[in-house]
Amino acid sequence: MFKNLFGKKETSETLLAPITGKLVNMEDVPDEMFSKKLLGDGLAIEPTEGTVVAPVDGEVVQLSDTKHAVGIQSKNGLELLIHIGLETVALKGEGFEAHVSQGAKVKAGDKLVTFDLPFINEKADSIISPIVITNFVEVESLKKSEETNLVAGQSTLMTVSRK
Repeated sequence: MFKNLFGKKETSETLLAPITGKLVNMEDVPDEMFSKKLLGDGLAIEPTEGTVVAPVDGEVVQLSDTKHAVGIQSKNGLELLIHIGLETVALKGEGFEAHVSQGAKVKAGDKLVTFDLPFINEKADSIISPIVITNFVEVESLKKSEETNLVAGQSTLMTVSRK
């Protein structure tokens, strides 16, 4: 259950866009791991800028060695995966710079990772970046943004209600 710092149960949580760019439905991500929602549901963004910010207040619970993926647990227990591009693990960290480490406490809008957008766009299978709720079995409802163009740290990406 969601619990805030005062012990009260929270029923919903708003996630801000972690990346500036064009909204892409999860079903349209050109990778079956994401499009078939094998890791969970969410949305994706086709970046127009190379900065990833925290979508919620929480903790960095995972930062891949190659810096292409960040896992965040919100203060209310929502587990999120931000995956920059597709098949970007093959770049072995080239083109990525982490600004946080695992265990870091973050506030919505804090810079997590920067990436060289032209380089990633040229070298990766796709620049489309999925944002996945990995503990989706705990989600009761998900209201996805209807905006086309999102601004990192400002636009609402999703509003999630937990069971």
